[in-house]
Amino acid sequence: QVQLVESGGGLVQAGGSLRLSCTASGRTFSSYNMGWFRQAPRKERAFVGAIRRSGMTHYTDSVKGRFTISRDNAKNTVYLQMNSLKPEDTAVYYCAAETSPRVGAALGTVDDYDYWGQGTQVTVSS
Repeated sequence: QVQLVESGGGLVQAGGSLRLSCTASGRTFSSYNMGWFRQAPRKERAFVGAIRRSGMTHYTDSVKGRFTISRDNAKNTVYLQMNSLKPEDTAVYYCAAETSPRVGAALGTVDDYDYWGQGTQVTVSS
């Protein structure tokens, strides 16, 4: 199985920034689509954004202009740069990998992914 290891979570004041990292064990990382999700207490796990094999990115409306996803295939790593953080961004953040070779796969729901990281807590104080 593919293992995903996350880092970078923590406590930050509103308006601050954090960068999350997710490193994958797969030898074919460059062929994976990668996603970020978050889950607040008593809420469903929700889509944050994704980056395709091609480098094309997608974001949920609430983070557009504030969050940026990038990838470094040489390091098997995907990043989530979070700026202008708000208290409503507080959640456990999860990295996910979609390893299917199918072109044009959907990436907006939990069931679209094959592997998940352990999650990392992000807390934004007001």
